[in-house]
Amino acid sequence: MSPLLFVAAALAGGVGSVLRYVVDQGVARFAGRRYPWGILLINLTGSFALGLVTTALPEQLFLIGAGLIGGYTTFSTAMLDTVALQRGGARRAAAFNAVGMLVLGLLAAGAGLALGAALR
Repeated sequence: MSPLLFVAAALAGGVGSVLRYVVDQGVARFAGRRYPWGILLINLTGSFALGLVTTALPEQLFLIGAGLIGGYTTFSTAMLDTVALQRGGARRAAAFNAVGMLVLGLLAAGAGLALGAALR
């Protein structure tokens, strides 16, 4: 990997992180903070985008996938939200956050892979 590609991926990761924050805050303003809808949206759109990039733009996978999408998505926040929901007594919401995000994320990634393959 060239030093330029490494720096570009790091910068793309920073952009992805800022984009995650903006999306999460925007969704929270619209939908409220009782459930982490923003993180769900981020992880589902990120899963879809990574599937799409993997098949449609494989030569850009490191820069866009590891960099931009890697900075954008957040498994750790999703798991922390799950624990917070559980501790707050929202057991169904916690279960949906853990299991639902996994299942929906797999479906989104599969849809992205299928679309990327169709575009290629």
